[in-house]
Amino acid sequence: MIFKKKDFFFETLENISDNLLKTTERFVVGIKQSENSVLFAKEMKRLEHVGDDFTHAIYTALNKTFITPIDREDIVALASSLDDVLDGIEACASRFEMYEVTEYDKFINQFAEILHRSALEIHQAIRLLSTKKLLPIRIHTIKINELENEADDLLRVCIKELFRNVKDPIELIKRKDIYEMLESATDDCEDVANTIESIIMRNS
Repeated sequence: MIFKKKDFFFETLENISDNLLKTTERFVVGIKQSENSVLFAKEMKRLEHVGDDFTHAIYTALNKTFITPIDREDIVALASSLDDVLDGIEACASRFEMYEVTEYDKFINQFAEILHRSALEIHQAIRLLSTKKLLPIRIHTIKINELENEADDLLRVCIKELFRNVKDPIELIKRKDIYEMLESATDDCEDVANTIESIIMRNS
């Protein structure tokens, strides 16, 4: 049996989503284990560079390819939105290092779990897109939107508790910044879902 070679663009988008899933898994573990923030940030930067290489490969190939499996603009938008998620997660880890975080509270853990669950949905959606199974993708994009709403609710809860319990203004500023950055990373996941939804609409 001869197997058809997978399209380069779909394969590379899958590679980006694989790396994103691996990054969020590593993010959750690092937070749960209260990993040294310097080493943690370094590892997140390494994984973000892996994603950058895949994204660059897509942009380079687009300049040399006449026929693409979906619109060129859609490929660029999807690769870019996936890259934004990785950038957001790496920025959070960098902020942990900057603020010399040594303990990750329950809210940081919960945000990390939401990011990982979002990455899992993105991973499954990209796999379906690669096989042109467009309608089932909506199950995953809807779930990503639900997870982003969950993160919105979590941000409200943790900010309220922060102002209620933390009296040190410097610590308050640090924690608030971290919570907002984590929530922003879930917004980036929702942007991926919205990009995929647009691709579905144009190709259904």
